[in-house]
Amino acid sequence: MSGYEEDLGALGRRDAARERYTAARVAHWDAVAATLDRRQGVGAGYHRRLAQVYRSLIPPGLRVIEIGCGEGDLLAALAPSLGVGVDFSGAMVRRANARHPGLHFVQGDAHDLSDLEGEFDAVVLSDLVNDVWDVQGVLEQVRRCAAPHTRVVINSYSHLWEGPLALAGRLGLAKPNLPQNWLTRDDVTNLLRISGFETVRQWTEVLWPLATPGLAGACNRVLVRLWPLNHLALANFIVARVPPQGGMPAEPVVSVVVPARNEAGNVQEIVARVPEMGAGTEIVFVEGGSSDDTYGAIEREIAAHPERRCRLLRQNGSGKGDAVRLGFAEASGEVLMILDADLTVPPEELPRFYRALVEGKGEFVNGVRLVYPMEQQAMRLANLLGNKFFSLLFSWLLGQPIKDTLCGTKVLWKRDYATIAANRSYFGDFDPFGDFDLLFGAARLNLKIAELPVRYRERTYGTTNIKRWRHGVLLLKMVAFAAGRVKFV
Repeated sequence: MSGYEEDLGALGRRDAARERYTAARVAHWDAVAATLDRRQGVGAGYHRRLAQVYRSLIPPGLRVIEIGCGEGDLLAALAPSLGVGVDFSGAMVRRANARHPGLHFVQGDAHDLSDLEGEFDAVVLSDLVNDVWDVQGVLEQVRRCAAPHTRVVINSYSHLWEGPLALAGRLGLAKPNLPQNWLTRDDVTNLLRISGFETVRQWTEVLWPLATPGLAGACNRVLVRLWPLNHLALANFIVARVPPQGGMPAEPVVSVVVPARNEAGNVQEIVARVPEMGAGTEIVFVEGGSSDDTYGAIEREIAAHPERRCRLLRQNGSGKGDAVRLGFAEASGEVLMILDADLTVPPEELPRFYRALVEGKGEFVNGVRLVYPMEQQAMRLANLLGNKFFSLLFSWLLGQPIKDTLCGTKVLWKRDYATIAANRSYFGDFDPFGDFDLLFGAARLNLKIAELPVRYRERTYGTTNIKRWRHGVLLLKMVAFAAGRVKFV
């Protein structure tokens, strides 16, 4: 027999093994489906906890597909505008359609999703990669459903729980499983990379899977976040995305929002120095509460430079956060930028933020002042130490590196801001600065945060509007509140 014929024979044997593997699992899950109405296992608490975590990751009203959906309860818990579930167990699909008639369930194999059409906002693979024949093959199929804005959310069992889960299955306390793929988070991350995905964040969940009042909440919301207990968690979670490929089909219009209070001496410099970017740049000034002639200075500069696309808005509320929200709501560009009117971040830096966004390096580009040496009076020592403290706190809180929380220069797509604004009630309208409203919202949407170092300059006009001690206490209160919405969900 030739080497070529031997290779064909080995391939045939592998395909036969794969068919036996799949058939055994279809039969297994069909049998499990027949017992679900009478099964009183201990897994209900675990699945309720999964639903809580997924709801914190995927806002309602999105287009969501779940591969390996079972009877559809997790998909239904996400309240999607379009919900599609795929499972290779016909019995599970029939149960799902009966339980959730408002969603769409189809029988199919995760290894072949060629019949699916369209892209989704979120793809859910819950406890699936443990059970499939070819994890890489499944992930490559998932790319059919994914665009750069899509978030793929995966959870899988930790190897440490192999013994306890097998025992619970044998005792009838949980759904029994056939032999599993026990993949580490690094294994899954590597397979995602090979399959064309980029990991956005990864973490652990569920320290106590039983529905025990008090104990389950303490273990699963608080203790599982802390070292070394996080290493004992049952579930590994990963959020991934497809990185953008190629260039932009068309250059977008850019809106630079400039909150301006008592900044009359900087207005001329702003209009002269903000560069043209993309398909055109508009400067949206938002003035409110100035004791100097900031509003008049802006009016005069707009009149003196009809070649620049400038707008002036009068702020009815108070605080920079309110000004940013007004400016973003009125902006006409597809890319939204914030530039502080004190010019401590030079406007000439903005094109680098633009390129990082449109080239897909990040979906939320955050300026960082704490890398390069600062000019002598740019930031007082107390402010510097406070910024470093909050950067460590926010990096832990949001699950992505955040080196500078209060740099005023932040850039994102208007479509992503619209989603953040639509879900603002999740955190509440309590941010007077505007930075945290955006950071919390970006983290909840699992946007890829890119940090871009800038050289921070001294003010040349006016004084800072930051009240370091009063605002520092307010920041701590905001962090404590947001922790219950982002970290300790």
